[in-house]
Amino acid sequence: MNENLYALIAARFPADLDACAVETHDARYWTWSDLDRATGRIANLLASLKLPAGSRVAVQVDKSVEALCLYLATLRAGHVFLPLNSAYQQAEIDYFVENAEPAVVVCTPGNHGWIEPIARARGSKHVFTLTDDGRGTLIEAAAAHRDAFRTVVRRAGDLAAILYTSGTTGRSKGAMLSHGNLSSNAQVLNHYGRWRRGDVLLHALPIFHVHGLFVASHGALMSGSKMIWLPRFDPKEVVRHLPRASVFMGVPTMYVRLLDEPSFDAQTVRSMRLFVSGSAPLLTDTFKQFEARTGQRILERYGMSETVMLTSNPYDGNRVGGTVGLPLPGVSVRIVDDAGVELAAPEIGSIQVKGPNVFSGYWRMPEKTREEFTGDGWFRTGDVGRWDANGYLSIVGRSKDLIITGGYNVYPKEIESYLDDMDGVAESAVIGVPHRDFGEAVTAVVVRKPGAVLDEAAIVASLKSRIAGFKVPKRVHVVDELPRNAMGKVQKNELRKRYATG
Repeated sequence: MNENLYALIAARFPADLDACAVETHDARYWTWSDLDRATGRIANLLASLKLPAGSRVAVQVDKSVEALCLYLATLRAGHVFLPLNSAYQQAEIDYFVENAEPAVVVCTPGNHGWIEPIARARGSKHVFTLTDDGRGTLIEAAAAHRDAFRTVVRRAGDLAAILYTSGTTGRSKGAMLSHGNLSSNAQVLNHYGRWRRGDVLLHALPIFHVHGLFVASHGALMSGSKMIWLPRFDPKEVVRHLPRASVFMGVPTMYVRLLDEPSFDAQTVRSMRLFVSGSAPLLTDTFKQFEARTGQRILERYGMSETVMLTSNPYDGNRVGGTVGLPLPGVSVRIVDDAGVELAAPEIGSIQVKGPNVFSGYWRMPEKTREEFTGDGWFRTGDVGRWDANGYLSIVGRSKDLIITGGYNVYPKEIESYLDDMDGVAESAVIGVPHRDFGEAVTAVVVRKPGAVLDEAAIVASLKSRIAGFKVPKRVHVVDELPRNAMGKVQKNELRKRYATG
């Protein structure tokens, strides 16, 4: 039996392969047969490169249907897909390429001039380009190959993807997800969300992380459902397409911006059966406003790069604002105290999980992997939560100071390492403060060296040239010293209180 995820997806294609699978914002149409042929050509191209089995294919491109086909083709050819946020800058890409040693790197033409030297220096022999409208050297090279391809046999435990998630020590960690991890979660969510033929997914999420690439795309592909494919989230464009859709998945920021759109109302969502929120906590106020405006309750879920989706509010049952619902079928979740003793509702403790969706470990970080798993095989999520009386989970905090801004994860230590290297900076602390649009705004507090003059705009400009835009602080506060406790540890809670409204 072939347990390759692509084989599972292809088996769910509709009988009519000439039906529309993807419709783009600029009126391009892809049939299911088009998807099969396009992935076949790219898979044949990868096969022609004579790559070692399980080679990594690193991809930093803009969203396009061709980029989705590249992901599927990588699975089909038996290799490992490595999606990278399109906002990452040179220092970040250099680390990822050095750490993952991809055999193939695919980038935008605009970034090719600086990415290719990095890739070559790190041993990547094949560098291709791909544009947001489906052109580039990747597509040109694939066009010379046959469109028929026999999907490579893979076992459930074989590696399918690596997703880098920022580390609290500044080193990003590559979460290794297998074909079995992704397949099990996709099948559970397909049933749990009542996906059916005739559904239309309005896809406005990026496809370099779990929510957009796996949860949303797999849902439509595995039910033979059409996708309306938007290159990015734009509230006016979403409102324009919603009357033809039945499913929408977003992050909380998207729902806030939809509510700010005057034309968004109950008539707009008349054909919709499901709105899903994930990637960051959804404010209860947003949940209530959305229901009041549309008559529909958002279904909130909880997941992470290492596990895909873990819990979900029910499709048919009560959806409770401020909670992320119940453990998904086959997934075990427990809350424990510092001694590892399991806690009952409503006690607060650390969230641990186990299940077929949970990753095998971090790429080339065996010690870190051992740290993150308990002796009895539970993964320590780093999140803090509690059960309510009905078994619904609420996330109340994060034990690792993680900031989630607009659905993207930011770890303070990484930003602090850049700030601390700047001239005139003695030390720094990075925190998240409440933000109506982004959920949390990255905020930096820096201590000046004696006699130094620090300029907020200059600090921000320097960071923008080095790291992804979503990591760059919205504000930089210059102070003479940071608050510390008796042990000398910086009191970030005090900083969050001090700058909560700033």
